[in-house]
Amino acid sequence: MKYIISIGTNIGDRKENIENAYKALALVPKIEVIRTSKIYETEPVGYAEQDSFYNSVVEIESTLTPNEILGVCLGIEAGFGRIREFKNGPRILDLDLILAEDNSINTDNLTVPHPRYAERRFVLIPLLELFDDGVAYGIEFSSNLFKIKGQKIKEL
Repeated sequence: MKYIISIGTNIGDRKENIENAYKALALVPKIEVIRTSKIYETEPVGYAEQDSFYNSVVEIESTLTPNEILGVCLGIEAGFGRIREFKNGPRILDLDLILAEDNSINTDNLTVPHPRYAERRFVLIPLLELFDDGVAYGIEFSSNLFKIKGQKIKEL
């Protein structure tokens, strides 16, 4: 199954953090990194009193289940020292499972598609880079860009 994971960081060497997240995903057994978007610098969403973020998305293929992929994401974050002090706060690394090919999931610990991906320019722009027709796994996402106000983003 194919998955889309969003990666974000605003602590430390942000570019290196994202590149290390790509490498960490590639080292996980049963995961193949298929392609990555460019890295973008974005303004924070939700809590503005923090440094700008670097964001990217990565497409992977895996025989792991969506819940197992979530566990991988949380494990990589923890391995890089992520501490969750408060919602939308600064973070060394944030990996979010955005889409799971042909799957819609809504459980207590996992919702796919990610419940706020369509409100986040920092997810949609890199996603559009990978799926230039604006459709990923049968989900049309590009029209959501026109509904978003603000959220400055620039390609590095």
